[in-house]
Amino acid sequence: MNVSEAIQRRMSVRAFTEQPVSREIIQKLLEDAARSPSGSNLQPWHVHALTGTALKALLSDMETKGASPAPGYAIYPESLVEPYRTRRYQTGEGLYATLGIPRENKAGRMQQLFRNANFFGAPVGLFIMVDRQMGAPQWADLGIYIQSLMLLAVDAGLDTCAQAFWAMFSSRVEEFLETPTDQMLFCGIALGYRDETAQVNEYKTSRAPFSEWGQLHGFDVAAD
Repeated sequence: MNVSEAIQRRMSVRAFTEQPVSREIIQKLLEDAARSPSGSNLQPWHVHALTGTALKALLSDMETKGASPAPGYAIYPESLVEPYRTRRYQTGEGLYATLGIPRENKAGRMQQLFRNANFFGAPVGLFIMVDRQMGAPQWADLGIYIQSLMLLAVDAGLDTCAQAFWAMFSSRVEEFLETPTDQMLFCGIALGYRDETAQVNEYKTSRAPFSEWGQLHGFDVAAD
């Protein structure tokens, strides 16, 4: 599989099989992704991978103790302007339409939302952390690491779903993982083998046409 194929295959998978993923595969994915570029080679990422009893303990802890949403950072701007507002709306509506959950079925929509809380049944849950002192450039580096990791997972026959959902419960996760106070949770990632029979995995988001966001300069000028 080449990079272009991995990019086309990658999607936010929201239903996984119970097939486990070995320690060797997970560690190789995490280490290979660390070849991602970062400004001045700061490598600002910290990663926790949970499976088996460790993952069950986290999920049980979240269910038992509960937590009120309190994100450590603003996941979205307070007032999204166009076209971003419409894109976000269409993404949610497309997902619920695939599942046959109408807008008036608020309970059904909440039930689907909180499937995030068990990593959509994935056998591996990842938490991506970053030092609180880091700024926007290092957060961009974090995104590059995450993209590399997700594409490597596809190349290994796995799938992922990056989850800002977990950032809403950052303090609870940080407490469970006993992370240093100078680190904060950026996101979670569900990782495992895609359930090809699940209806929810039929939904794949669209992309805006190049004309909406791209410009080419100087390419129509004949080369010297």
